Amino acid sequence: MAGRPQSQEQRPAPPEPRGARIRHLYISPGHNFFGHHGQPAGEHPICEVDRFECVAGRGVVGDRFFDHKPDYKGQITFFSWEVLVALWGALGVEDRDPSAPRRNVIAEGLELNALVGAEFAIQGVRFLGTEECRPCHWMDQAVGPGAEAFLRGQGGLRAKILTSGWLRRD
Repeated sequence: MAGRPQSQEQRPAPPEPRGARIRHLYISPGHNFFGHHGQPAGEHPICEVDRFECVAGRGVVGDRFFDHKPDYKGQITFFSWEVLVALWGALGVEDRDPSAPRRNVIAEGLELNALVGAEFAIQGVRFLGTEECRPCHWMDQAVGPGAEAFLRGQGGLRAKILTSGWLRRD
């Protein structure tokens, strides 16, 4: 019928960003930093995987934020490979662990701040960028002293998953 809004599944997908590449994918079964303010960090592993399943409105299967709460704005998180490399260089980090920021997707070729408030698609899965994934004081422990300050304004992207599907490492 004319005039009725189309569902997420019916609307044409936004174009996928040209040149974007997924370098790393991570899931973690528990929180090491989230909710640990004033307490020691947790010891849950963060596991690199070749692919994972995104479930619309729920999150990444197997991840700590899956079904965290209804309509959660951080069902999946993204981090920029380019920012990570710059961070390592600025801090002189020798143990270059791409899992340290504890984001689900480390992507190359995406301008993450430009995706706040925007729908976008990667590998056929649609997302809505909700806000910057602001760095916290734990970044200084996870990556190295000075990481939190360096990452202000470039800490990554929180997003909602609009359509279900699989992401795979390129």
